[in-house]
Amino acid sequence: MAKIKIVCDSSAGLTDEEIKKYDITIIPLSVMIDGTVYVERETITNEQFPEMMKNAKSLPKTSQPPIGKFVDAFDKLGEDGSEILCVTMMESISGTVHAAEQAAGMTKTKVTVYDSQSTDQVMGFEILEAAQVIEDGGSVEDAIAKMKEVLSKSELYLAIDNLDNLVAGGRISKFAGAISNLLNIKVMLHVYDGQIHIESKGRGIKSMHKEWDKILDEMARGPKVKRIGISHVDAGKEVERLLAKLKKLYPEIEVTVRETVPIIATHTGMGACCLLYYTE
Repeated sequence: MAKIKIVCDSSAGLTDEEIKKYDITIIPLSVMIDGTVYVERETITNEQFPEMMKNAKSLPKTSQPPIGKFVDAFDKLGEDGSEILCVTMMESISGTVHAAEQAAGMTKTKVTVYDSQSTDQVMGFEILEAAQVIEDGGSVEDAIAKMKEVLSKSELYLAIDNLDNLVAGGRISKFAGAISNLLNIKVMLHVYDGQIHIESKGRGIKSMHKEWDKILDEMARGPKVKRIGISHVDAGKEVERLLAKLKKLYPEIEVTVRETVPIIATHTGMGACCLLYYTE
């Protein structure tokens, strides 16, 4: 039986230890800041990006990995006869899955490309469970079935502190953004079915705190939680508040807190705070 190796794009919320443990190959996305291109995990870190974005003359521009990077990785990893499971971020926010699919058709290596229907730490949850299935002797099909199961039991909520980047990136109109910022509107987004949905809108930070408390209450009343993560963009105070509540609810679970990747931070803007978890 051929060995199965996992490849994923750099939006996946994986730690260096997890990547090393399962020998996962990361294909980096890139971001251009004031004319200079930076490659995620290579020439820029998640921690460096928020300050660079804040000081940039214009909104950074993000781009998916070149097809050639996927082809090179697939060719190299398949030299020993291995087959590849390539997991990408959801199609609705990036064309990465299509770049990987094109690359899969250009290599002699057997490659299965899978759209995780998510990103960040939820995508990470899926990949880690898939990696364990493979380590236990499972097939690519078994690993994909496990990822679908994990996704069905996962949640991703994202609080947007200000709409400047969404306006600058053309995601919402300048008029709507100006009015919303004038009124101090905060937006809670919810990712499901591979799409970003507006969960709620409210004025001021207190409205967002109420929304987080509502989500935490639903979380506590639902199935047993297995893993929890917080990803953010320089949102220290909100992270501390959310983390304190989570530790009180789930003292036995270690919450993974991380600055999110540049490609996500570019669209969410400064102060964004995301809660990700999955259950039994």
